[in-house]
Amino acid sequence: MGSTRVVSPGYVRIENGVITEAGEGRPDGADLHLDDGLLAPGLVDLQVNGFFGYDMVDADETGWRTVVERLPETGVTSFLPTFITAPVEVQAAALRRTRELLPTLDGRGTRVLGVHLEGPFLSEKRKGAHNPAFLTDPTPEKVATLLETGLVKLVTLAPERAHALDAIRTLVGAGVLVSVGHSDATAAQVAAAADAGARKVTHIFNAQSGMNHRDPGVAAQALADERLSPGLILDLHHVSATVAKVVFNAAAGRAVLVTDAASAAGMPPGVYELGGEPITMPEQGPPLRADGTIAGSGLRLDDAIGNALAIGVDLVTAVDAATRVPADLIGRPDLGRIAPGAKADLVWLGPGHRARMTWINGQELFGGGS
Repeated sequence: MGSTRVVSPGYVRIENGVITEAGEGRPDGADLHLDDGLLAPGLVDLQVNGFFGYDMVDADETGWRTVVERLPETGVTSFLPTFITAPVEVQAAALRRTRELLPTLDGRGTRVLGVHLEGPFLSEKRKGAHNPAFLTDPTPEKVATLLETGLVKLVTLAPERAHALDAIRTLVGAGVLVSVGHSDATAAQVAAAADAGARKVTHIFNAQSGMNHRDPGVAAQALADERLSPGLILDLHHVSATVAKVVFNAAAGRAVLVTDAASAAGMPPGVYELGGEPITMPEQGPPLRADGTIAGSGLRLDDAIGNALAIGVDLVTAVDAATRVPADLIGRPDLGRIAPGAKADLVWLGPGHRARMTWINGQELFGGGS
C-alpha cells in the first residue's frame, strides 16, 4: 500500500462497483467532471450511537433504513452502529434483533460493518453517560453471550476490570477490535491491554484517566504507544483545539476521527434518547444528560474533517483519519482509499468540506449541491 497523496488533476475509473484505476491527469471520455472541491474515499465512522432522531440500539426497520439511507448526506459510506451499556441479556437481544433486521435493508445505503459495543465492561469511575447499574466484569460467559451473533466488530472496555485481559484475548481471537475506554486505568494497565491485543482508545481524553506527568493514564498511553489508535471526537466541545492538535502531533498517522453521534445528530434542538434514557440537544454544543453530562455528539464526520483542517491539520492527515486509518483498524483494506481493488465508495467534499455527492459501490446515493 503506497502512502496517501493528493493528485490534482486526477481521475478514477470504476467497474462493477470497484475501483479499477486511479491516477494523475485528465482522461478522455470521463462520465463526470468535478471542477472544484476534493474527491475523497468514502468516510468510515466507527462510533455512531444514532442519527436523524433514531437510537441504533432500539431503532425499528424504519429507523435503520432512515439512518443508512441518509448517512451518505454526511459523506459516511461505512459505519459501526454503537450500542452503549445495558444488561448483557438486553445487548444480546439487541444484537439478535439487528441480525434479523439487516437483511431487510437490501444493502442500499451506508454499509453496516458490524456493531460496536461500548460497554457494559466499563469503569464506574469513568462512566460518563453510561448507567452505572449495568456496568459489569467481562467474564468468559458474558463475552461468549455477546459474541454469539457474529455481529460484534468492536468492543470498548476498561482493562482494569477483573477478567479484562483474558476477555481482550478472546475478543481479538474472534476477530473483534478492542478499544480501551471509559477507563480509570494506569498507563501500565493500558500497555498490558495492548500486549493482549487492544489496538484502539475510545474518544481520547473523554471518560478516562489522563496526562498527569507523574501518574499517566489512558490518554497518555494512547499517545505514547504506537500500537494504539486514539479515537477523537473533533466537534471542538469534547476536546479543545489545542489538545486536538496534541493528539494529531503525538499520534501521527494513528488518530481516528469519530462522531460518537447520538440520535440528536442531524436534528433540531429538543429531547431525544441515548441508550433508553433522555438527552437534550441544546442550541449550541453537544447533547446532554439531565445532570449536564455530555451524551454523545451532534457531529457529522465531514464536519470533523473540516474542523481538523481549521485547526491546522494537513489535508492528507485529516482525510486519512476519517477513511484509511479506521478502515485498516477494522480489518477492511478494501475501504477508505482510492486505489485499484478498493470498493468504489467515494465522496465529493465541496469547498467547505461538506459532502456534495456520495457514491457507494459506484452508485450515487447522495447528490446534494451537485
